Amino acid sequence: MSSVESQQEQSSQSDPSPSPNSCSSFELLDMDAGSLYEPVSPHWFYCKIIDSKETWIPFNSQDSQQLEEAYSSGKDCNTIVPTDGGRYDVHLGERMRYAVYWDELASEVRRCTWFYKGDKDNKYVPYSESFSQVLEETYMLAVTLDEWKKKLESPNREIIILHNPKLMVHYQPVAGSDEWGSAPAEQGRPRTVKRGVENISVDIHCGEPLQIDHLVFVVHGIGPACDLRFRSIVQCVNDFRSVSLNLLQTHFKKAQENQQIGRVEFLPVNWHSPLHSTGVDVDLQRITLPSINRLRHFTNDTILDVFFYNSPTYCQTIVDTVASEMNRIYILFLQRNPDFKGSVSIAGHSLGSLILFDILTNQKDSLGDTDSKKDLPSIFMDQGDTPTLEEELRKLQLSEFFSIFEKEKIDKEALALCTDKDLQEMGIPLGPRKKILNYFRTRKNSMVCGVNRPTPQSPAGANISTNGLDVGIGQVPVKYPRLIYKPEIFFAFGSPIGMFLTVRGLKRIDPNYRFPTCKGFFNIYHPFDPVAYRIEPMVVPGAEFEPMLIPHHKGRKRMHLELREGLTRMSMDLKNNLLGSLRMAWKSFTRAPYPALQASETAEETEAEPESNSEKPNVNTEENPVPVKEEAPPIHVGMLNGGQRIDYVLQEKPIESFNEYLFALQSHLCYWESEDTVLLVLKEIYQTQGIFLDQPLQ
Repeated sequence: MSSVESQQEQSSQSDPSPSPNSCSSFELLDMDAGSLYEPVSPHWFYCKIIDSKETWIPFNSQDSQQLEEAYSSGKDCNTIVPTDGGRYDVHLGERMRYAVYWDELASEVRRCTWFYKGDKDNKYVPYSESFSQVLEETYMLAVTLDEWKKKLESPNREIIILHNPKLMVHYQPVAGSDEWGSAPAEQGRPRTVKRGVENISVDIHCGEPLQIDHLVFVVHGIGPACDLRFRSIVQCVNDFRSVSLNLLQTHFKKAQENQQIGRVEFLPVNWHSPLHSTGVDVDLQRITLPSINRLRHFTNDTILDVFFYNSPTYCQTIVDTVASEMNRIYILFLQRNPDFKGSVSIAGHSLGSLILFDILTNQKDSLGDTDSKKDLPSIFMDQGDTPTLEEELRKLQLSEFFSIFEKEKIDKEALALCTDKDLQEMGIPLGPRKKILNYFRTRKNSMVCGVNRPTPQSPAGANISTNGLDVGIGQVPVKYPRLIYKPEIFFAFGSPIGMFLTVRGLKRIDPNYRFPTCKGFFNIYHPFDPVAYRIEPMVVPGAEFEPMLIPHHKGRKRMHLELREGLTRMSMDLKNNLLGSLRMAWKSFTRAPYPALQASETAEETEAEPESNSEKPNVNTEENPVPVKEEAPPIHVGMLNGGQRIDYVLQEKPIESFNEYLFALQSHLCYWESEDTVLLVLKEIYQTQGIFLDQPLQ
């Protein structure tokens, strides 16, 4: 008995591998399986229709984590999770994503774990949640049992084969079979299958700061498209917001580390869709010619927005839509962000800036109409330098009566107080009396509106501003609605405000004028923008000075601009030196015929000449345009921007400087992705809160 036991012990020592029927072998197998298999980490995606094609976009990591936590809680039937900084709500039970502040088609939401590569591009497409679960169970069995080459059939009758953990293929079947009778799965082109979002090439952002410091409403210009890619205002503002988040991390890093700032929220305001839903498109279609159909459709849908705004009927629709949308979104924003303590600013692109300008000029301060009317003489807009009485009479073709008024020592103010009886006693005939009285009556009415109008023929000048109707600067006579908040700053991008004011007959903006409820105004434009116009020359018409150059977001000027200025400065220096040398030669030539001068005087003049010559080049160098640019900021440009500069010009890119006309249209649509524009907006917004850039740009 002992010999048998000894043989069994020897055999057990010689064969250390466990028996497949032993309990320890299963325990070892389970340990290996547990160490090899790890559950997949899900990530949430949503589907967007881009260029008539479905594109799956991942939520940022913060939103995906919140969605996964809500899903894991088991109460996802009626759960609503705010995402994308609170601009969208995800209804987990419906697996749908809805926009909060604007109208947008709902998009499908999916909890994604398995992906396959798309047909035409390299983007990965997630499988449905149910089939992903089947794939995950099959993968777990394959890893656990180490049995691969598993074949599955998708709901679309497509074949997926798991060859090994690193090679999994999706075969798309081709309809029908060939003459050899091949199976459809063998004919399909194989596509790569990946497990887990970490194994596919996709950008996943960390998320947005929860704290919102400032709210900015952005109003678009003409047409439904806002850039050369024909994207909507929502998509363009998304780009603007993304650029701002990146710049906050790079240029306000210290403030973010000290938790002084969060982010600025930009929300779009759409007025084009409500305008064209009034039925005007149907009316236009009836009278539109059938030729060049696409061009005429573009004209009706885009260019005509300018004419709509100059129509009293549709202008009322536009201003009502813009103001009501901003008020509605503001109330909804406060409801969803009860802890918001920041201010509000507004921004407008192209025609949108003019709409906001007209709305702001017709706002009333919180003290009421009575106090506002008391302040009108100090904030009126002027249509040029005040003409003299002689000039006024010349315009009325009554110059022959100027001597009578001069004899009676009557100026414009005294003449405005004269009655018909007074003029009759001075010997003025009936016809001229009527002209003079009508002119000053019209001028008085327009002054009530805030404008000094020199021409009595203007029909709008005879109207009186009542109930919010302000036609004093040539605006369409509509009732401008009131905003329920006071904007901090008004930003205008590529704005035609200056042109419209000039066309309306306004020649000069009084330096003391400011918006009733808005403190700041920045007119930002690209130098090649064909739609943009300046504002400062209307405030200071007698002075010529350059706009403020917006610094590059990486600091300094662009290299080609510095090179151009350097060459200009060098050529001016050479010109001044050459002129100085010629002047010295000419003076010495003209002094030659006078030999009778005393030696002492000649010596004194010889010493004085270099001094005078050295001073004159300095006088010429003062004419150099470069120092003028440095002295431009102290110029007083009125109170429209609180005494600060109003016009700010971007630096063109090197490639744009080769041909201004080629990049003209693009320059009008460049503001949405311009880091320089966004950084100026952020800088001015945070300066109102006492927060500045890490390193001031030069």
